[in-house]
Amino acid sequence: MLAKRNMANIGRKTDVPEQNMQQFISDSPWPGRELIGAVQLDIGYREEFSEGSVFLIDESANEKAGEHSAGARRQYNGRLGKVEVSQVGVFLGLANNGYHTWYDGELFIPEDWFSAAYAEKYKKAGIPENRTFKTKLELALDMVKRAKEKGIPVEVVDCDTLYGRSGKLRDEFAQLEMEYYADVPENTKVYVEPPLVTWPLTQRGETASNPEVLGLSYEVKELKSHPQTEWHTLTLRPTERGMLTAGFTRWRVWTVRADGSKREEWLLIRRDKNRASYSLSNASRDTSLFTMAERKSQRYFIERSNQDAKSELGWDEFQAIKYNAWEHHLALTIMASWFITETRLDWAQEYERDPELLEALELDVLPALSMSNVRELLRAAMPLPQLTTTQAAQLVAKHLDNRARSRKSQMKRARSP
Repeated sequence: MLAKRNMANIGRKTDVPEQNMQQFISDSPWPGRELIGAVQLDIGYREEFSEGSVFLIDESANEKAGEHSAGARRQYNGRLGKVEVSQVGVFLGLANNGYHTWYDGELFIPEDWFSAAYAEKYKKAGIPENRTFKTKLELALDMVKRAKEKGIPVEVVDCDTLYGRSGKLRDEFAQLEMEYYADVPENTKVYVEPPLVTWPLTQRGETASNPEVLGLSYEVKELKSHPQTEWHTLTLRPTERGMLTAGFTRWRVWTVRADGSKREEWLLIRRDKNRASYSLSNASRDTSLFTMAERKSQRYFIERSNQDAKSELGWDEFQAIKYNAWEHHLALTIMASWFITETRLDWAQEYERDPELLEALELDVLPALSMSNVRELLRAAMPLPQLTTTQAAQLVAKHLDNRARSRKSQMKRARSP
């Protein structure tokens, strides 16, 4: 299906009664988490992900018509660039050598949903009674911990500024022995020499709640043009538009936590034309600049995975209220994402690319199959049935009946005092 991939239309296309489809997604007790675990186990069997893989953390929001769906409320929707009624998921992606897939996900449930005012909605949405409020950062950390417990050999994690600005989260990653590349805002304060941290006294003679940090500090954007900054132009990997080439530099810096503790980290700066991004990392001192640049630049693939989930797999066309439905939809989307990624891996092994094409097309690298390419081939291999004349007439009649019932309900509400 290319569009309108909701439960009703999927049911019609596959000759499954709409009520059955609704029950399967929203109310059936099959455990979505077990299916996700099975997919993760399958990923772990692939040699292509046994070394050099990177975990990628990001969130993605879907606009909603009302606040009835689990976790839906007015909150920032990055896709729209504004605050709207949305349902937000936090996702853990996995990437290696240009292959990427969703690996895990968690529904973010705003704190308001745990208040008495939302009690009725909470119950109708079927959110587990033992669920407690967790921030997006806590959900991201939970997913990384689960992955580590499964023993998947991934030692690197990338995240954007929402997550990277948290020194506490970076410390948690370090405790998990994860090498992090955490984007931070351009006004993040760092020190190029170990700062002196003191705890001044207030006028009442009590220890202040915030430490005083003494030392030469910079906002990270200032180090971009510092006289001692040395830029290196690095070519990292092929892309659809040629080779990914950007400028990189790094500094050893110190950052200070809210409790006054100090951490020595790398500040890695990437420059693309007039745009710059800043990341803090706990990579070892002997890690090469190229390796750091390569690992930091994997973040593109979680954005690609999020986009593919929506445009190719129908993630944003999800229409259901219950928490269980969201979990089921997540499990099926992760399974579909991995199925196509694994198909791309299998075809890359089975079919060698014609070296003569490189010369004929005057290229250094031939493009790989995309998720869209694979879906197009699958559409030809497994065509969906077309409606018969009778089925089409029944569908039109049902639509007309639904519209009539909807109008009747609106008129009834309008007459109510």
